Amino acid sequence: MSALVLSGAGISVEDVAAVARGGRKVEVGSGVIERLDKARKVLDQAAASGQQIYGLNTGLGANLGTTVEGDASAFQRQLLEGRSGAVGEPLPQEAVRATMLARAAMFSVGGSGISPAVLTALVDALNAGVHPVMPSLGSIGAGDLLLMTAIARTLIAEGEADYQGRRMPSAKALMMARLAPVSLAPKDGLSLINASAVSTGAGALALADALSAFEQQQQAGALTMEALGANRTILDPRLHLARPAACQQLAAKELRDLLARDEQPPPTTLQDPLSVRCMPSIHGALIQAIDNARLAVEIELNAAADNPLVLGEDNLVLSTGNFHTASMALAFETLGLAIAQASAATAARFVQLTGSGRNGLPKYLSPIGGASAGFVPLQKTVTAILAAIRHKANPVMLDFLPVSESVEDHATQTLLAVTKCAGMIGLWRRLIAFELMAAAQAVDLREGLTLAPATGVIHAAVRAHVASLREDRPLGPDAEPLYASLANGGWRA
Repeated sequence: MSALVLSGAGISVEDVAAVARGGRKVEVGSGVIERLDKARKVLDQAAASGQQIYGLNTGLGANLGTTVEGDASAFQRQLLEGRSGAVGEPLPQEAVRATMLARAAMFSVGGSGISPAVLTALVDALNAGVHPVMPSLGSIGAGDLLLMTAIARTLIAEGEADYQGRRMPSAKALMMARLAPVSLAPKDGLSLINASAVSTGAGALALADALSAFEQQQQAGALTMEALGANRTILDPRLHLARPAACQQLAAKELRDLLARDEQPPPTTLQDPLSVRCMPSIHGALIQAIDNARLAVEIELNAAADNPLVLGEDNLVLSTGNFHTASMALAFETLGLAIAQASAATAARFVQLTGSGRNGLPKYLSPIGGASAGFVPLQKTVTAILAAIRHKANPVMLDFLPVSESVEDHATQTLLAVTKCAGMIGLWRRLIAFELMAAAQAVDLREGLTLAPATGVIHAAVRAHVASLREDRPLGPDAEPLYASLANGGWRA
């Protein structure tokens, strides 16, 4: 795999996933160092002129009016020590790597005034696998300052890092990786931490998962339509052109492609339940929510979001609120609601498949009948999972208090919004696994059914993980291998 070259533009969600999860190497593009050098000179000139520059020659937050005198580099170290207040379980390695890449990508745009050597050190640490131990609790969405201090402290050989599967002092990890600690010039410390890189990196990974889960959801929905003998006229493109809402034309086309065959079977009903009949509308809204969240994340990945901001072309240093990610928080709150809506429809289809048998299928999808429980006990599990998803769908972006003597009197809770959305995606995949299991069982029980080529592949993929139910057995444990395959990239359909 070729290295990802940072140029100040064009970094995607997929790029973040490839670096964070796939170990893709990162390089700094040839023009980036020149851009950073220019911004650094503008910053130094502004400071030399006596301009007040936040975090360089002033304190932070409520200490804004305090002038910083003496050793400016020592103040940058003091700044990091004083803001290392995050607590809780460390972030997973992939989240740390995503954060490191996100911050490096933002630096490459220019505007931070960061010393080029600091960006190089950050990329070198990422490529070498020196991963700072980053506590997970401490961001309220007005930048991820307290969490980001872990990265900055590792680069100056303080704090702890994970290296080659072991936790150790950062100084030792850097030494073992043959990397030298960096020295912080004025504002370098603030530049390292004053960004929403944790939220942005986590958001990119959540979106990568949402994209793959959505593809799996479409496959499960198509297999359910086969199993129920659903009326496929709901996918007629003319219907969706008549009301071209929120990507439903795209959702319908993907379902048509999955169900395509030379001769379509006749429907068993005039109108199916809404969880089936409205699938293009529900899934189209989800596509749009994913697209909106992608836009928000990729803006952050490729933007100068620093405060203060160095405008190299204009020779200016100005204070900003660019670190404030209200649009990204709102996008992930919306994505969470769209996932919850799709999950509710998934759960409803599961109940339709596993219910009384009014769809022409055996009661509870049991091939033996009588007192057999079949699939019906899983309705409780599905309901419990849906309840957990609905709980996480409650918005959090308004849950903040004024801090720092009310200088920081607004926040976005972006990281919390992203984190709970990521949790919803994991739960949603469990519902997808159950729908696939039930749909595959229904297909097995429906006599004379010939699947479309694509749905035949989906059915075979389910059966590679879960055997058909012939008599009552523990179905909860049966679902785990299928869920794991969906979640870890092993699913091939």
